[in-house]
Amino acid sequence: MLPHCSFLLLLCAVQLPSSSSALPFEQKGFWDFALDSMDAEMTMEMMRDPEEGSADDLFPHEIPTCPFGCQCHLRVVQCSDLGFTEVPTNIPRDTKFLDLQNNRITEIKENDFKGLTNLYGLSLRNNLISKVHPRAFVPLKHMQKLYFSKNLLTTIPKNLPASLVEIRIHENRIRKVPAGAFAGLNNMNCIEMGANPIQNSGFEPGAFKGLKLNFLRISEAKLTGVPKDLPQSLHELHLDHNQIQAVELEDLSRYKNLYRLGLGFNHIRNIENGSLSYLTMLRELHLDNNRLTRVPQGLPDMKYLQVVYLHSNNISQVGVNDFCPRGFGMKRTFYNGISLFSNPVNYWEVQPAAFRCVSDRFAIQFGNYKK
Repeated sequence: MLPHCSFLLLLCAVQLPSSSSALPFEQKGFWDFALDSMDAEMTMEMMRDPEEGSADDLFPHEIPTCPFGCQCHLRVVQCSDLGFTEVPTNIPRDTKFLDLQNNRITEIKENDFKGLTNLYGLSLRNNLISKVHPRAFVPLKHMQKLYFSKNLLTTIPKNLPASLVEIRIHENRIRKVPAGAFAGLNNMNCIEMGANPIQNSGFEPGAFKGLKLNFLRISEAKLTGVPKDLPQSLHELHLDHNQIQAVELEDLSRYKNLYRLGLGFNHIRNIENGSLSYLTMLRELHLDNNRLTRVPQGLPDMKYLQVVYLHSNNISQVGVNDFCPRGFGMKRTFYNGISLFSNPVNYWEVQPAAFRCVSDRFAIQFGNYKK
């Protein structure tokens, strides 16, 4: 997994940082959740003197349980890839990490997680879940991470735990996010909801009300414009692989705290002059694989901007003041990377002074243009 969130460029010679950071999230493994907790408990186990007795040894313990076919160790229950069609029973009550990914579960029932009050992380990734009982998550008072991607959900599950910090629900069938869908989730830091067939009209006013998110990804959806009612607190916003046609003047006025903005792989032809002026803290801007015919105006005024992806557009010329401010010392940080390859621009026609605020000549990437 990519622990983008709460557990929350210099370039090589001719290689810019990979644009994969703007690609849809792909979870690598649920076990990454538990490493810190497991390491701590194993350390304590090794430090214990085997000859040293305990008062607990004088009394019978509760017989440990583990769902059939699963592996239970150090409060981690791994039940992935077992063909389950429902949540198994006999899950130990002290479980902190429950891995149910890659099964064939179709429904989450009211009492599936009853008694699991210590659960911290739950992975239901890659199942066939289309129905979630509205009280299914009520017992999970301490859960912080919920992975629900690659299922058949059509709505955001109701009554999510107030303790939740991170939810990943990409690759479902969600078309609408109603007002109050995330109500009460004051600790929420990260939402990944890309690859859902949601349009701009699918976000009701107040859908994200009260959230103080740092990270939001709505890539691979059906957006035709930048949503205007997202949390103001955002540091990262990824809207790649949509159908956005243009960036208008007020589209970004709400997102003054952004450090990274992903708008790659859209249909953007025009970025209205002044629309980037609101992003005074922006460090990284992805506008690759669009239909731009010129370098967007306003880049010289972005004092902290370090990386700009503009490759695979229709840019035919680069002006001497397209990237750098006219005055000396106006830019706080130099560029670490500017990608312009796969554009119909002749690099030998670009004046060297155009990149006077770039840290290193190898940070500029041109390339051959093929129609």
